[in-house]
Amino acid sequence: MTTSNLRSTANTGLAAAVVVAALLGTACVPYEHSSPKQIQASNPTVTYKYHNDEELIQTNQLAATFCDRYQSVPQPASFTTDSSGDRVVIFECVGSSTPNRSYSNSDLTYTYRTDQELMDVSRNAHNYCMNSGSSQVVSNIVSNGNGTKTVTFQCRAS
Repeated sequence: MTTSNLRSTANTGLAAAVVVAALLGTACVPYEHSSPKQIQASNPTVTYKYHNDEELIQTNQLAATFCDRYQSVPQPASFTTDSSGDRVVIFECVGSSTPNRSYSNSDLTYTYRTDQELMDVSRNAHNYCMNSGSSQVVSNIVSNGNGTKTVTFQCRAS
């Protein structure tokens, strides 16, 4: 063997030893496990177009049916108007965090100004009727002279 071959073999052996030592050194460093971190979550949502208050009440009932599959209740997240002039409501399915309250029949007449208020009173009436054993809620809306509207709900057996 020549001197250059011996030097090459020694350099290769030295390089291999350095690589093995580096690998062994990193193998001894404890591995820090990181837990998965949630970066985003979203409740199921459902969106409806509607033209008037009667249809808005219907969207609330449809959203309730949609959210039932998630063992949750619909909560209006936003009200907008699209480019064609149709009104749009987005419901988010959320866990029921409000305790069931008992309502008397006189509680089924409400005065409201906004779509959000109508959704709130519609949900109250729906809860009252369901707790009373009625599965159907019928509504009647009247416009008042002062810009408000009055809605009266009636519980009906299906």
